[in-house]
Amino acid sequence: MTGIVHLYGDNVDTDVIIPARYLNSSKADELAAHCMEDIDKDFAARVRKGDMIVAGENFGCGSSREHAPLAVKASGVACVIAKSFARIFFRNAINIGLPILECPDAATDALNGDRLTVDLEQGKIVNTRLQKEYGVPPFPAEIRAIIARGGLLR
Repeated sequence: MTGIVHLYGDNVDTDVIIPARYLNSSKADELAAHCMEDIDKDFAARVRKGDMIVAGENFGCGSSREHAPLAVKASGVACVIAKSFARIFFRNAINIGLPILECPDAATDALNGDRLTVDLEQGKIVNTRLQKEYGVPPFPAEIRAIIARGGLLR
């Protein structure tokens, strides 16, 4: 998968990923329309299918709302790369079939608008601007299967 970077900092919490005022809906398209709006009001208008969110430490901290990774996935984001993730966000993302990768070096080097290529099977991230490759532990076959199916449940 190849996409453009939307860059964020540390401690991006679930209240910013999908603000609580929109939690009265579980419709993916409605959540996507408001994804990231409290930190980046133009995100929903700018993001394109296949793009990637890259962030610092502790992405997805805060409440355990499943709406957060659902909003990210429904917005068209193909993968989230961060220095680290909140554990509950990590699990919720896998449950809905959103690939997420911890790679501090790739997250540190990325700039807004960079183009990244990710190979989940090989465990590779390539930043085309820098012509630099980063290794990440590849997902086990079971997790790749969950992602390929679009999540644990359809």
